[in-house]
Amino acid sequence: MKQQILNYELATDTLRGLTADPKYLLSKYFYDDAGSAIFQDIMQMPEYYLTDCEFEIFTTYRKQISESFHEGVQAFDLIELGSGDGLKTKILLQFLVNNAVDFRYIPIDISHKANVDLLNSLKSELPVLNVSPKTGDYFQEVEKLNGYSGLRKVFLFLGSNIGNFSDDEIDRFFSQLSTLCHKGDKLLVGFDLKKSPEVIMKAYSDPHGHTRRFNLNHLIRINRELNANFNPENFEHQAVYDPQTGAAKSFLVSTVVQSVYIADLNERIHFDKWEPIFMELSRKFDQSTIERIAAEHGFGVESQFTDKRDYFVNSLWVKK
Repeated sequence: MKQQILNYELATDTLRGLTADPKYLLSKYFYDDAGSAIFQDIMQMPEYYLTDCEFEIFTTYRKQISESFHEGVQAFDLIELGSGDGLKTKILLQFLVNNAVDFRYIPIDISHKANVDLLNSLKSELPVLNVSPKTGDYFQEVEKLNGYSGLRKVFLFLGSNIGNFSDDEIDRFFSQLSTLCHKGDKLLVGFDLKKSPEVIMKAYSDPHGHTRRFNLNHLIRINRELNANFNPENFEHQAVYDPQTGAAKSFLVSTVVQSVYIADLNERIHFDKWEPIFMELSRKFDQSTIERIAAEHGFGVESQFTDKRDYFVNSLWVKK
């Protein structure tokens, strides 16, 4: 039943996006099982600085971050939104387990395979960890967690995921979390900071072709799940960055005049030559914007953990 619901949402969002002017697709559908696997390749690239930055932050500040989670309470729920393989989070989990902290880890991911792989790896690496994975869109899964327990909730939203959201989506996301939080609940969010455009472009238009495969996999997913006939070879991947707004954008551009039929939608989509599909926004932030967003949604910034290059920050917020 859950798969049918997800397919219905994919169908609705795909139809809305590809019949819009200009065309777009939603980045949340990147992360099917194949897309999640490709993203693991992206995170291994030397040009993709974000993973190394968070590894550095968590390795350097794991004691401070972990202690802040359970400061003043006996136990808490650690809820990760978009957990993936949990590679960076395991640094914190290991520290918490080694120090006999009483907590439950609740990873939420849209990919069932990612959750199964994460659960299996945690059973092997941290067998005493109390873990309860949940599969689905984290907006929906977070709604279900309202009143989940009487314990402090600590949310993790790592990587640069928040950068994929528009202003309206950022407002919706933090408004939802704020509603779910009680005074003293905490939130650790990863923000990619503004930096040299050259550094950013190498991460989002890589020479290995992983970001191209990642974007094209979205079309392949539509072919598979909605019975479409996209030819990925008829599209090329392009990334651009605006240093003024901090917006890095990814597009798939049609290299030919073509029509794509999506059977499950009974819809034929026409593309002009060089017509783009907007695929993803990856925003970069500054510290003042981060503090403003926190304040607007009822949070205070408790700590800012940055890497030595000031490329990235894990911002720890507390609900007021």
